[in-house]
Amino acid sequence: MEGAVSMSDVAAFQPEALQLPELSPLALKANPFLAEQLFSQWFSLPDTSRLVKSLLAAAKTGEPLNAVGNSSTTNAGSGSSIPSMFPSGCTPPLSPRSVSGSPRTVKQRVGPSSLGSPLKVISEPVREVIPQFYFKNGRLPPAETRERCLFDIDQHFYGHVDGLQQNEFKSVAKDICKLPSFFSTILFRRIDVNGVGIITRDQFIDYWVKGNFLTMDLATQVYIILKQPDHEYLTQVDHEALPFVFPFFSCLPYLQEDFRPILREILSTHPGLEFLQSTPEFQERYAETVIYRIFHYVNRSGTSRLTLKELKRSNLVAAMLQVDDEEDINKVLRYFSYEHFYVIYCKFWELDTDHDFLIDKENLIRYGNHALTYRIVDRVFSQVARKFRSKIEGKMGYEDFVYFILSEEDKSSEPGIEFWFNCIDLDGNGVLTSNEMQFFYEEQLHRMECMAQEPVLFEDILCQIIDMIGPETDGLVTLRDMKRTKLAGHVFNILFNLNKFIAFESRDPFLIRQERENPTLTEWDRFAHREYIRLSMEDDAEDVSNGSGDVWDESLEAPF
Repeated sequence: MEGAVSMSDVAAFQPEALQLPELSPLALKANPFLAEQLFSQWFSLPDTSRLVKSLLAAAKTGEPLNAVGNSSTTNAGSGSSIPSMFPSGCTPPLSPRSVSGSPRTVKQRVGPSSLGSPLKVISEPVREVIPQFYFKNGRLPPAETRERCLFDIDQHFYGHVDGLQQNEFKSVAKDICKLPSFFSTILFRRIDVNGVGIITRDQFIDYWVKGNFLTMDLATQVYIILKQPDHEYLTQVDHEALPFVFPFFSCLPYLQEDFRPILREILSTHPGLEFLQSTPEFQERYAETVIYRIFHYVNRSGTSRLTLKELKRSNLVAAMLQVDDEEDINKVLRYFSYEHFYVIYCKFWELDTDHDFLIDKENLIRYGNHALTYRIVDRVFSQVARKFRSKIEGKMGYEDFVYFILSEEDKSSEPGIEFWFNCIDLDGNGVLTSNEMQFFYEEQLHRMECMAQEPVLFEDILCQIIDMIGPETDGLVTLRDMKRTKLAGHVFNILFNLNKFIAFESRDPFLIRQERENPTLTEWDRFAHREYIRLSMEDDAEDVSNGSGDVWDESLEAPF
């Protein structure tokens, strides 16, 4: 009958086949009567009957129950007796199986078997405790750091039960927060959200300590304090909100771009900028120029949205700290130097002959005593390297000029390399070919002939350029190749700046000595220093010719 198990069938089973802990649920499900038939066969054996009777007798007399030893069939491997329905020597081993030649290891039963078998031994998996690695508001500071900060807060707020006013809060920003002093005003406003004009001890603790500023690096602290709460970036200038009112943007002091609050504070408190107090229009020009310089060098994505990652990669925070330490603002060469602003603004004003605060191609071709070729100026105005912000066709605004002059005078910087590479790359495929370089050099060659200079054939120039760059692929120059070499600026000068090309070929000893004396200065730093001396001397000469060194024209010329 189907489903029945005969004695011959049972005897034919191999011992390994009866190791119930090895059976899967699918096997039992396919043969639901297998276990029942096996049990019935085992229970009908004579040895089983004697075992059951002996156990009942022991239970009646109160003796301890012990099934081992009462069976005539002994498992030599385990030392325990089990009544067997198999031939002698065919007793199946107990699970788990022992390793040949080694003693059996019996694991303690931890939980019930999934098969319901008393031979099944299961070990509960050990649960590994994973420490918390995500904190919604940042990792909590160490207890020692927190306690020390709270002690310092108590010291600064001691005697000020009602809180600190804005002028009293500067020491808190400087001593406790370790921020530049010109961050005190914007930090005060971030905490005093209701504009009461007073910050209490508890308010400061809620913002600074409970806001987990203690665990942030300085760059992250600066980023969070400056940016708008609903933004994940720092903004430059909202050009869509700027009504053009000649010659200044009338709403500049009221804009909410992120860097303007600290620049206002620098202009009002830094001793190196006190002389600008009487000329608020040039305060705005200075602040605007600093912002443009920051985004030119730091915002490498070119989106006018400066991210935390870009801020951390830059030297902007270090420059801010230097502004706080230096009384002479001109020693802060990165971004904040007034002399650098003076050079940029005066160069723009020299080209802007009609003073409409816009310059066109004919104006720009005069830059650097006609140093640039017409072809490269055309490429600049085609806006392939950078879209103009002036919104007026064929016109370059002041911001556009700031980006241009920084790229022109510092061609070896990363922004400068990218700017001029895109101008030379006529087809925009990311590779400079010999044909593209020859297109720009042809005008240089023509200008050499007109100036009675000994012309240098393009074939010779191409060999020189390849030696300078050392491209990975022969005959093809990529942006990566240009960034790897320190001579990228000289390559660009060869192609479209005749004055600098000749100066490089003649190896001006004055320039070589400057580079050796100040190797840390950039090309822009050296240019700005030379131009500032020249412009200041011209300004002094003009004052002398006017009969007074104290008279300042109320036109838009920058004050010295």
